[in-house]
Amino acid sequence: MSTAFATVAGGESRFLNRELSWLDFDARVFALAADDRVPLLERAKFLAIASQNLDEFFRVRVAGLKDQVAAGLGVSSPDGLTPGEQLTAIRSCVDELAQRQSRIFLDGIVPALADVGIRMSDWESLDDDDREHMVRVFHERIFPVLTPLGVDPGHPFPHIADLSLNLAVMVRDPAGGDRRFARVKVPGLLPRFVVMPDGERFVALEQVIAAHLDVLFPGMEIESHFPFRVTRDADTALRDEEADDLLAAVELELRARRRGRAVRLEIPPDMSTEVRELLVRELEVGEDDVYTIDGPLDLGGLWSVYELDRPDLKSDPWLPMTQPRLSAAGEADVDVFAVLRDADVVVHHPYDSFTTSVEAFIKQAALDPSVLAIKQTLYRTSGDSAIVKALIRAVQANKQVVAVVELKARFDEEANIAWARAMEEAGVHVVYGLVGLKTHCKVALVVRQELDGIRRYCHVGTGNYNPATARLYEDVGLLSAAPELGEDLTHLFNFLTGYSREVKYRRLLLAPTQLRTRMVELIRREAHPGGRIVLKLNHLVDPGVIDSLYEASLAGAEIDLIVRTRCSLRPGVPGLSENIRVRSIVGRYLEHSRIFAFGRPGEEPVEYYIGSADLMERNLDGRIEALVHIENPEVQARLQEILDVDLSDDELAWELDAAGRWEIRAKAAGVNAQRRFQELAIERARRPDAPDVAIP
Repeated sequence: MSTAFATVAGGESRFLNRELSWLDFDARVFALAADDRVPLLERAKFLAIASQNLDEFFRVRVAGLKDQVAAGLGVSSPDGLTPGEQLTAIRSCVDELAQRQSRIFLDGIVPALADVGIRMSDWESLDDDDREHMVRVFHERIFPVLTPLGVDPGHPFPHIADLSLNLAVMVRDPAGGDRRFARVKVPGLLPRFVVMPDGERFVALEQVIAAHLDVLFPGMEIESHFPFRVTRDADTALRDEEADDLLAAVELELRARRRGRAVRLEIPPDMSTEVRELLVRELEVGEDDVYTIDGPLDLGGLWSVYELDRPDLKSDPWLPMTQPRLSAAGEADVDVFAVLRDADVVVHHPYDSFTTSVEAFIKQAALDPSVLAIKQTLYRTSGDSAIVKALIRAVQANKQVVAVVELKARFDEEANIAWARAMEEAGVHVVYGLVGLKTHCKVALVVRQELDGIRRYCHVGTGNYNPATARLYEDVGLLSAAPELGEDLTHLFNFLTGYSREVKYRRLLLAPTQLRTRMVELIRREAHPGGRIVLKLNHLVDPGVIDSLYEASLAGAEIDLIVRTRCSLRPGVPGLSENIRVRSIVGRYLEHSRIFAFGRPGEEPVEYYIGSADLMERNLDGRIEALVHIENPEVQARLQEILDVDLSDDELAWELDAAGRWEIRAKAAGVNAQRRFQELAIERARRPDAPDVAIP
């Protein structure tokens, strides 16, 4: 991009800050929690999600910036801010978000819950019967797992675990008058809010513990007690090229993560100066790392409230539809391979069932005696994974099974280690990917012996092979028996598991080799009056790609971007991006699919791609990513339908302006994209003549 565009009007950078953009997404989730049109327990859920998002932000993004400051790195981000300046801006933004979070909970959700019989009670408000019940609960379930830790010359300050909720207690020995500090950890495996016998009143766990401190410190005088919470650096610094045993190295790194440097200390506003100073000193945090929270700490615990059996306070349950061509009246099972030999199948989760499509594909492959091999990538999966179990059954049936497991999938490392070991013990050939690159692509290949020879069946998706998230995340996937795609996936797995030079792929775009170059080429191809680009993705922060989009806008292309979370592109700037519009869909389901469309439908051929990659430097340059080129007209039409619905949404959509502000779109037609996709899925499931998607 020309240096003439280094800044825009007013001297602002042509890029928006990626870290502040993440916090803007949290603000949009908070808006859902504050919206009284959203079912009440869904609002509590969104507050829990936003709280957990902030935790991750500190554990990774803030921790990374602090590392840069500590290393003396003054290199500015693309928007021109140094690491220190970004931390200052983040502090101001998080202060505002924290206040908003507390107000939504205390002034909005708590009174609304009380109106429907669900009360967030204080210990002081309980009557004698309630307290008697809580005393029993404490002694039977809580007291046995508590370990008070005193601090004195013989007992050093204890380690405070990442994301742990604690009580800081000042005690006094009435005999000698000595005053001591003690710490009581609130057990993380117990429910954050203790439910009363009526099932609809809750008391914060730390309040129950605080009311029984005399039991934990018998004979001592309890002077004061305050809750506090610590967030630590959780960004692994593992360099796998230096590790002889990657699995063992990741396990060591996980243990180190639990003791990472503290990057945030959350405290209540009434904490005494004495205790605050002690925590700041012992945790080695700065005053800028201390956040005063006027309300309960760790509202991620609201998930336990959401689990209440109150369907009247939740969104209507959604049962994903089975694709018409993957179900047949009167038949117990559908031959997925026969379906795919006739036509491709595109699935749109959670509207289309993951269980009866992707899981059914792998399960049938495991049991089919004609299947010779199954090869699959696994980035994140569930604790009780039907797909992993199917892979193990396939090995037991003497099939060749390869699982490319990414051990470094952040915050899922332990689950992936457990599954990797289970599969290795069963005989699955487990591969941990390539040195220095995370394997993030979502692909599966089934090799089958048929009458006319070997045939390959494929799945390429935008989401993980995880049935739990497939019910909550919006994703798309392609099931296909197209020969050229099968050949591409064969080359890809050979590349992932062995040694091979780069080959020319016919349907796949791979990072870090071709994807960046091809994306820029496609953008530049549309850089003319009448050009058209629509991108749906989670993050758009790569400066090179953004500059290419600016150039296309200046050349006259019309560009629509549907970006869920982070967007560093500044839209609507005269002389730079006036032809670019940016929106974000935030609703019941987490928008997770990546769909890329280049060209104007109805006027010229359009190139469509789906896959695993966002347009970020780490995806384009530091991961194995795969996009598949969609060539079939009917699959293209289905993808265009998804984009059209998202672009017409005026209930869930937020729009980004040139100043970097997100505003909810004014309602005009009353289109809720996620509700519309449910309607479309129902319509397709009810149509026995739903069109096939034929392989060209």
